[in-house]
Amino acid sequence: MKKLTTKDLCRTTDDEALKFKSTSELPSLKQVIGQERAVRALEFGLELLAPGYNVFVGGVPGTGKSTIVKNLVQKFAATKPVPDDWIVVFNFRDEYNPKVFRLPAGAGIKFTKQMKRLISSLSTDLPKVFKGELYAKRKKEITAEFDTGRDEIIASVNVEAAEQDIQLTLTQEGFQTIPLKDGEPMSEEAFAALDEKEQAELNERIGMIQEHLREALRDMAELEEEREDVVENLQEKIALDSVEHRIGRLLENYADHPGILKYLQNVRDDIAEHVQEFVGMNVGSEDEEGGVSPQQVQKALMQRYKVNLLVDNSRQEGAPLVIDTNPSYYNLFGRIGKKAVMGAWYSDFTMITPGALLKANGGFLILDIQSVLQNAHVWEPLKRALKNKSIQIEDVNEQFGFSSTTSLKPEPIPLDLNVILLGRSDYFHYLQEVDDAFNKTFKVRADFDYEVNRNTKNEHLLCQFIARVCRESKLPHFTSGAATQIIVYSSRLAGDKNKLSLQFGTLVGLITESAHWARKQKHRQVWMEDVRKAISEKRFRGSLYEEKVWENIESETLLIDVKGEHTGQINGLAVYSMGDNSFGKPSKITATTYMGEPGIISVEREAKLSGKTYDKGNLIINGYLGQTFAQNFPLSVAITLTFEQSYGGIDGDSASSTEIYAILSALSGFPIKQGIAVTGSVNQWGEIQAIGGVNEKIEGFFHLCDIRGLTGDQGVIVPNSNVAHLMIMPDIQAAVKAGKFHIWAVDTIAEGIELLTGVKAGVMNKHGNFPARTVFGEAQSKLKKYFLKGQALNK
Repeated sequence: MKKLTTKDLCRTTDDEALKFKSTSELPSLKQVIGQERAVRALEFGLELLAPGYNVFVGGVPGTGKSTIVKNLVQKFAATKPVPDDWIVVFNFRDEYNPKVFRLPAGAGIKFTKQMKRLISSLSTDLPKVFKGELYAKRKKEITAEFDTGRDEIIASVNVEAAEQDIQLTLTQEGFQTIPLKDGEPMSEEAFAALDEKEQAELNERIGMIQEHLREALRDMAELEEEREDVVENLQEKIALDSVEHRIGRLLENYADHPGILKYLQNVRDDIAEHVQEFVGMNVGSEDEEGGVSPQQVQKALMQRYKVNLLVDNSRQEGAPLVIDTNPSYYNLFGRIGKKAVMGAWYSDFTMITPGALLKANGGFLILDIQSVLQNAHVWEPLKRALKNKSIQIEDVNEQFGFSSTTSLKPEPIPLDLNVILLGRSDYFHYLQEVDDAFNKTFKVRADFDYEVNRNTKNEHLLCQFIARVCRESKLPHFTSGAATQIIVYSSRLAGDKNKLSLQFGTLVGLITESAHWARKQKHRQVWMEDVRKAISEKRFRGSLYEEKVWENIESETLLIDVKGEHTGQINGLAVYSMGDNSFGKPSKITATTYMGEPGIISVEREAKLSGKTYDKGNLIINGYLGQTFAQNFPLSVAITLTFEQSYGGIDGDSASSTEIYAILSALSGFPIKQGIAVTGSVNQWGEIQAIGGVNEKIEGFFHLCDIRGLTGDQGVIVPNSNVAHLMIMPDIQAAVKAGKFHIWAVDTIAEGIELLTGVKAGVMNKHGNFPARTVFGEAQSKLKKYFLKGQALNK
């Protein structure tokens, strides 16, 4: 057992040892503190660009891993080459499967502008060509040539009709055949006056002429089609010549790119084929019923020749780094847009937009694993894309049958990037267990530590970190005394006087809040009292629940004694957490012993209020009692344990030593001093083991004793292995120094029970018995009485 002094309660730093008066004298922190393992793992994953060597960066929130990873990846990406551009163009063979091409960085926007200029110039020049004299003259010649042929056909029919005394007349309804008599049209009365034979003969001649007329009209129609073909061929030839003149330079420039070359040839041929629509010829000026306007026809045609620049790396320096904070399916994989046209959904290749994967192609993509898993239909496609090294932009609704329209399906795009996932380590373990493909896809694990050894070097680095935050956030600098308070707070946050916390998010918050209070006091620099004010104010803001608990204790609604002695009763200590605020709360634990079925009855366990770790602690108590007292006879005692006035769930084994003390007091009859609270777990040999939240537990019991009045006899027993974790508040240090409060560190149950009762624990002799008038001796005596009485009752 050791009675602790103020030196044991907290590790401070002498501000003179820091060798500066203000953090303004220090350089800003440029290196990473205490993360050598994580940095080396990350660098390994970034350098080894092999399949599956993506990186999972794990660690507790607030350790600065996002910022550190971003900075490291940015530096690494700057040394890598700029990746290619990606463009999407119209597929003239299958409009539902747009073509995708890659071009060197900067060539994508250049090609886009070249195509825009080409189509713009052609839309101006081609109409001029077809309004020119050369085209008009040649078309007139073709028309005249075919008009002559048509006239000849009509003339031959007219000659034949005249020979048969029949006249051909052209009306709105078409050609009419009228019989002649003496060179004049025959009237109906004259026709009726003919006998039947003459009428039949005349009708036969009319029928023959009509048949020849029908044949002539068919010949004329064929002639007209032939004329239109000749005119269209003329138009296509003229268009080809004009387009060839404009597109020839592009064909030369992209001769070493077969895909682009073929696309340009298709553009040339398509313009020639659709030259009438291109220049607005032979298109009516009014909409047809249920049709589209000529402007819409021309606009739709022009849309085919646009270039969709998916990824433009013309201004990129080094490899890209993309951080997607909302990795939904479309944000990550890209989207095929749609718009409503005449009551239906319409989409084309110009409405395809890239996602983060494509933007980061050739570089690095940082994602938060929690966001990835929370977004539907993202995790599996992401693994598939990384495995296949290919990305397919598609409509996710179509995959699940939620879309009734056929969507576009552009060609798959090769994928070459490194994905870095950020998240808590428990996500890594979970995915390892449930996803067989996870280890094959993310082969590199970079774990960020949450603490670092506290030494002079790291203390100075932490001060440089303070200087950096002050400069970046334009805050007043910290005096050396204020910096020591940040160092002490960092050790308390780590829960170890020999460690410094790497939870930079929390430290930045404290630095910012301290600067606020300094400015409020019109301090030019942040002083020690400003930091203490920030700590106390932060605790006050989150302490409403704690305050209500203490109100119940002060009003004695919760019955807890801090004076006097009681048998089978002891004060245990628990930690309650509400958000980022934790506080210690004393709890009365009582034990009763009696004859009955051997074993421990935990009221919490029976009421199903206990957790597994607490239940394990109860079983260890059974083992300890058996090992200590059941060497000569079996235990025949029933023990009931409970946390008085506790109605919520409990867990953890930090009260197991406390419960043993209460049991020993109940068995031996020696009362326990109520001014001493206890915490610590225990093993079956009675050795006291470390627990968590030791600082909060001590401070909680001190607060209660301070409210009730310090007597000088009060204190807390903690495991000796927890002494290294003590970072106690200054007011408790002062009370310990003044002898008003005490803290003891013990290694065994025997040491603790002697302190609690003031009676020797007792040492077992070679016969397995403990001396009389010792705690263990009296407890053994009662257990033996229970055993003998039990035997007598069973006879």
